[in-house]
Amino acid sequence: MDTERWQRLSPLIDALLELDDAERARSLASMREEDPRLAEDLEELLALEAMGDDMLSEPLMPPNAGIVHGTTIGPYELDRLLGEGGMGQVWLARRADGLYQRRVALKLLRPGIADPSLRLRFTRERQILARLEHPHIARLLDAGISSDQQPYLALEFVEGEPITDWCRARQPDTETRVRLFLQVCDAVSHAHTNLIVHRDLKPSNILVTPLDEVRLLDFGIAKLLDTAESPDNTRTGLRTFTLHYAAPEQIRGEPVTTMTDVYSLGVVLYELLADQKPYQLKHPSDAQWEEAIVNVDPLRPSQMLQRGLEVADNPPALRRRMHDVSGDLDNIVLKALSKTPEQRYPSVEALALDLQRHLDGKPVHARPQSVAYRLRKYVRRHRWALATGGIVTAVLLAAIGVVAWQARQAIGENARAQAMQSFVVALFENAGNAPGTAPLDVRQLLAAGVQRGERELSQQPLVRAELFGLIARLRLGLGDYEEALELLQQQALIMETVDGAPDSLRLQAAADMGRTMRLMGGQSDCVTTMAPLLPLAMRTDRRLPVLSSDFYSQLGRCQRDAGDIEAARVLFLRSLALRRDPLRSDVGIVENLADLAGLHSATGDSVRALDETRAALSLLRSSVGERHPLGIELLRNLCALQREQSDIRGAERDCAQALALAMDVHGPQHHATIDARRQLAAIHVDQGRYAEAEAEFRDTLAWLVARLGTNNPDVARNYNSLGIVAWERGELDAALGYLSQAVASWRDANRPTMFASVLFNQAMVLHDAGRAREARLMLEEVLRIRREAFGPRHGLVGDTLRLRGEVDAALGDTDGARNALQEAVAITREGYGARHSHAYRAQVSLAAFSASRGDIVARSQLDRIGALPEDDQELRKTIWLARAYAAQARCDGNERQVALATLQALDATLLAEMPEGGSVARQIRALRAGCVAGATTRP
Repeated sequence: MDTERWQRLSPLIDALLELDDAERARSLASMREEDPRLAEDLEELLALEAMGDDMLSEPLMPPNAGIVHGTTIGPYELDRLLGEGGMGQVWLARRADGLYQRRVALKLLRPGIADPSLRLRFTRERQILARLEHPHIARLLDAGISSDQQPYLALEFVEGEPITDWCRARQPDTETRVRLFLQVCDAVSHAHTNLIVHRDLKPSNILVTPLDEVRLLDFGIAKLLDTAESPDNTRTGLRTFTLHYAAPEQIRGEPVTTMTDVYSLGVVLYELLADQKPYQLKHPSDAQWEEAIVNVDPLRPSQMLQRGLEVADNPPALRRRMHDVSGDLDNIVLKALSKTPEQRYPSVEALALDLQRHLDGKPVHARPQSVAYRLRKYVRRHRWALATGGIVTAVLLAAIGVVAWQARQAIGENARAQAMQSFVVALFENAGNAPGTAPLDVRQLLAAGVQRGERELSQQPLVRAELFGLIARLRLGLGDYEEALELLQQQALIMETVDGAPDSLRLQAAADMGRTMRLMGGQSDCVTTMAPLLPLAMRTDRRLPVLSSDFYSQLGRCQRDAGDIEAARVLFLRSLALRRDPLRSDVGIVENLADLAGLHSATGDSVRALDETRAALSLLRSSVGERHPLGIELLRNLCALQREQSDIRGAERDCAQALALAMDVHGPQHHATIDARRQLAAIHVDQGRYAEAEAEFRDTLAWLVARLGTNNPDVARNYNSLGIVAWERGELDAALGYLSQAVASWRDANRPTMFASVLFNQAMVLHDAGRAREARLMLEEVLRIRREAFGPRHGLVGDTLRLRGEVDAALGDTDGARNALQEAVAITREGYGARHSHAYRAQVSLAAFSASRGDIVARSQLDRIGALPEDDQELRKTIWLARAYAAQARCDGNERQVALATLQALDATLLAEMPEGGSVARQIRALRAGCVAGATTRP
């Protein structure tokens, strides 16, 4: 049955089901006179209703009408259908435009539906999801309308199973079920706080992930309490809720409130506890379900469990669950399932509070607060303190023993702290009493501390472990990564041999080890080392919030650098939630905000990343002032983002501020200062200040090699930068030497994207040196890596195709050059945007190629690009090239003198703007020489 036909039949069949047999027959007879075919279809549907219970539970429209695997919706390509309902379909899709890689759950209106109310509801779901940001709610990632007017929502793809299926498969105890349900309450409470009622809470919309965490889905029929909406229509058209989980007021068509969600949560909780729905009907139909929901009182969950004892696979386990459920949980569920909203819990928070009180052994509000009941609860909570005299004595003795043990623990902690303090004081005293007047060498002092610790603290292993951790952190601050890693490895060995290492020390040690590995380029090793301690951090994050939040942040950064963006986001949000305690510092909040902004940059949303980084920097300055080490990182992030958007002036300003702050806070020999110097030097390369940039790169290279060795990925960055400087200055052999060192280092480090970047640079230099065949082979490898890493439509793929087209032209492969350059133009415009300098650079290469072969239209395109304003420092190089190639195309005709004058003027401009020359200046001078000689130099 097609969509249009069903749209007409749906309200009619609903109306006929409401009539008695005689009235139904009369209505059908009347319809048969006007439209025999319509009456026949209705009779067939009524016959199906009489034969089965769920005649209309499955969609009658073709599930994939018009949309199939491989269809492109906006920037997404559909993979497989995940599910569908009356409103639309949900597909697993992937980002197809190459900006970044991600799988999403793409929600679409059902093909063929033109109902304006459904489209309004779809738009409303987008507005609702945009309000929500919660760890247990699937996030809205993107939204839009495709070229064929198909609206879509791109949601976080959640791998999980419905909460009821999860419980049936694992058969957890009652407490685990309740705690899992409390996560659901937390998510729904967040929605209610944002004035949103879900209205369709059911197990299929509540998934449990492999990490045993809940995700709430599908706000397709959610209601905004702060906007006017028409009441639900439950009798005609498409039903806007799931009947089995609907509240009585939804059936009656009454106004919906937050207590409607309380009822639906009660049904879900009932099913979690009893493995059955609240109403068991002999001949279930929609009408009987509605009657039961409105008028029938459900059995207590414990009674429902008792009915299943005879057929249970594991009767003892079921009896234990029945015992756990009876009493408080029975009353909590039945209160949530009250027929009138006023008799239910007034909010989801109240329901969650009662469940938590049950878990804590306290009286719940769902039961009458009689003296006997409260006394039973009190006795149950304090049963050991209220036992017989002999038991009281035993309990007191046990309590004294526990107190003594805790006292010993406290004394031990204090003794370790005192021992650490005495050791460090003695270390500095001895250093101060050394003969001579030479200044104190910090590194020698730290080395002496390790030696004395091994000698004097051999009988205090935990104190020695804490000392090694402290010295390792100091070594990290000095940039001594190898020494810090060695100390942390010794600390780990000590803790493996000692029982009862405190949780605080274990978390601190794991965070220090992860940070060191990440700084040394070992992101995967960092994740492998830290991940096993994640459960410990989650158990102790309320008791040790500072250490746990630091652990989450460090692990999140390792996950981010390893490419797992979503795992990093969850950890950053956990850390941020701990740090938002009003009694704690704002610096940790700023740190997490910067981390989250970095995730937007990693997924291609550089505009949002720039805005959020600026907001984080503003918060840091307003809370702790201008002079804070975190400001260095934020300013460097702003510099990188602005450079990415071709704002070279803004990038230089922020990089210079970052360097000045690093010098002020850390001095010239700190790693943060070295990184800021390198980043500013890269800006100087963009500006043509090659001598200044080369001096910085050589100076920082010496610092890095002394601490990291020559074959380190971080050192390879400097080799790559020195190679680019040498190429810009025309020193091609030196450039290839530097780039070869960087290629070897990044290949060994298994960093494919960085390896592809430096390989691209090496191919660029080889092409400039006239070794086009070698360059062509390298570019094929670069294309393969970048397509696998970023997708086929990423801007970097377009850059690679642009260079390959130029190389093919040099090799005489006209067809290959034209195809590569045309594809490069399309991909760079799509990946970077039509006004980006890289997009214009690809257009110049294609137009120059075509113009050199007599294409007059291509010459006009070069003129158009050459006439662009030069307000973008990076784009102006492309503008100069466009003017030069346009002039070169006129050298063979009547306009030769004009062309020579243009090239001479460009040469003078370059001499004034970039006195140190550069690759662009070399290209333009070569074109001028060819024009003077009457030859044509092809790109």
